[in-house]
Amino acid sequence: MPFPFSAIVGQERLKQALLCVAVDPSIGGVLVMGDRGAGKSTAIRGLAALLPEISVIAGCAYGCRQDDGASQCERCAAMSDPETIRRTVPMVDLPLGAGEERVTGALDLERALGKGEKAFEPGLLARANGGFLYIDEVNLLEDHLVDLLLDVAASGTNVVERDGLSVRHPARFVLVGSGNPEEGELRPQFLDRFGLSVDVSTPEDLPQRIEIVRRRDSYDRDPQGFAKAWRRRDLAVRRKVVAARDRIGEVEVGDAMLERVARLCLSLGTDGLRGELVLMRTARAIAALAGRDEVDTNDLREAAPMALGHRLRRDPLESGQEGARVERAVAEILA
Repeated sequence: MPFPFSAIVGQERLKQALLCVAVDPSIGGVLVMGDRGAGKSTAIRGLAALLPEISVIAGCAYGCRQDDGASQCERCAAMSDPETIRRTVPMVDLPLGAGEERVTGALDLERALGKGEKAFEPGLLARANGGFLYIDEVNLLEDHLVDLLLDVAASGTNVVERDGLSVRHPARFVLVGSGNPEEGELRPQFLDRFGLSVDVSTPEDLPQRIEIVRRRDSYDRDPQGFAKAWRRRDLAVRRKVVAARDRIGEVEVGDAMLERVARLCLSLGTDGLRGELVLMRTARAIAALAGRDEVDTNDLREAAPMALGHRLRRDPLESGQEGARVERAVAEILA
């Protein structure tokens, strides 16, 4: 039983980033870098557990959704009125030592040897469809898996051609990675695929540290009782996410706000236009979570560090000062 999302002490920017991608997955995932034991994986698992169940087509190995005809496997696309079932949002771990076949899927050896049939055994990407793919220590992931994930994340489709098999299936997921920056940096191509990036650190506030220890100890001694005590607050967060999902299509981003989005990215020298798109979508999700129908300057101010900090061109003289550069630009342009 995961630690309740609403019981996490502090880490407000991390929690806000996760809620934003839960409201609008097109933001593109979250990268969480920071100290070990700072609550990175706890927050990620807690979010997946509190989200409402999703409706998928019964018997589909890829978790196709009936209301998403543009992203269904061949079997589901051919069905006129498929039966559906409810299931929790997938939260799939991608271990560092996982081979390519475990990630993408491969020939089902049991059926091949026992029955002489060529059948596909889905991998982790199939299980993650419609949910979250979580990579701990993402900066240590092997290069060939990074390339593979880049392709799938861009297309939303996993293509496997191996051992006489040719399979295509939907693989749309929110990519969430965590790691310790002391163990190495991510390749720029992979870093850019994360919509948001958040740095977390061990809290230095004494009362906050005491409360973290108190809550964790209570959870470890009685996980079910602790989760029950926080269930009402988790349900409140769930209702907030559901309401934001319903509202986000109506949230307006005015021309004045779009101009400020573009000015911020120009000032910081971000490459391409992905920074503008992510910043706009994140600000819109923040407004939706707040129950508003229009993006304002405060939404941009809150979204900018998460959406732009990891997109800056590296300056050896300002290494590790990306957050300060974003803050200066925000103060100048959004004053």
